[in-house]
Amino acid sequence: MFDVVTVGTATRDIYIEKLNFPIVKVKEKGFVTRRGICIPYDSKTEVPRISFGWGGSGANTAVTFRRMGFKVGLISRVGDDIYGREIQASFKKQKVKTFIQIDKQYSTPIGVILLDVSGGRTVLVYRGAEERFTPKEVPWPKIKTRWLFIGSIAGRVDLLLKLFNWAKKNKIKIAGNPGKRELQFLKKNLNLLNNYDIFVCNQNEASILTGEEFFEVRKIFKRLDKLVKGIAVMTRGKDGVMVSDGETLYKSETFKPKKIENKTGAGDAFASGFTAGYILKNNIEYAIKAGLANACSVVETIGSQAGILTKKQLDSPRWKNLSILKVRL
Repeated sequence: MFDVVTVGTATRDIYIEKLNFPIVKVKEKGFVTRRGICIPYDSKTEVPRISFGWGGSGANTAVTFRRMGFKVGLISRVGDDIYGREIQASFKKQKVKTFIQIDKQYSTPIGVILLDVSGGRTVLVYRGAEERFTPKEVPWPKIKTRWLFIGSIAGRVDLLLKLFNWAKKNKIKIAGNPGKRELQFLKKNLNLLNNYDIFVCNQNEASILTGEEFFEVRKIFKRLDKLVKGIAVMTRGKDGVMVSDGETLYKSETFKPKKIENKTGAGDAFASGFTAGYILKNNIEYAIKAGLANACSVVETIGSQAGILTKKQLDSPRWKNLSILKVRL
């Protein structure tokens, strides 16, 4: 019996660091932030530093749960290539049981992360094998667990629905931090949010999901809280986090990083840290601390997994003081 089985992507991440390319204003469609980085066209450009790591929602969250002391399984999909084999070897070494689908046609997903000198990031993504993630290749009889954590699954709605039904049938609790394409599906099927015992999203995602304006924080969260039968969690970047269990509203500040090296993986770190903390203590305040501490530690390192905390590290004095406001609903 597993404590937690995570479901999501597993990628090879390549970090190109300390870039100092000009940032330009852009009006063209597709530039959500209205800014872009400027790289010389049709030329060779030297880069200061490059490093490698592992990423993906399934992989990142599995590492958090394992370091927190849980018995963990991972359901993912990779290519039949060297990166796919290395991912499996890495998790075997960490004592995470893998149920990984091997794709004979498409390669292991790859993320190329361009990091500027301030820690800002631009990510180039090759999704590859994850696009063919399928419920048909999941060995369902072997997946005996108390909790499922569902991250980004490349918009595979068939897999998401199968996971919901299977968890309900087997009385398994679900925590999740859906990817963009899963959120688009959930927005059209809001009743499915009742499947989550813990639902985590950021303020922008919550705004899209609820249809409320981004800056209408109270309206967004009030609506989100009504939609989610379990614990609703909305992260707000530097402004902290809001959490509700239906009876009490929790508002928290964040821990301040010593230095921001890389924001990639911070969302996975918070969501899995929060869930791990809640499973450990059945206490939302402890869960908030665990999530925020894990995310803070991750952004202080290069890579999505290098800074993930162990249970012992979480209990260090650095993470003791956190201001959390509680209000009865």
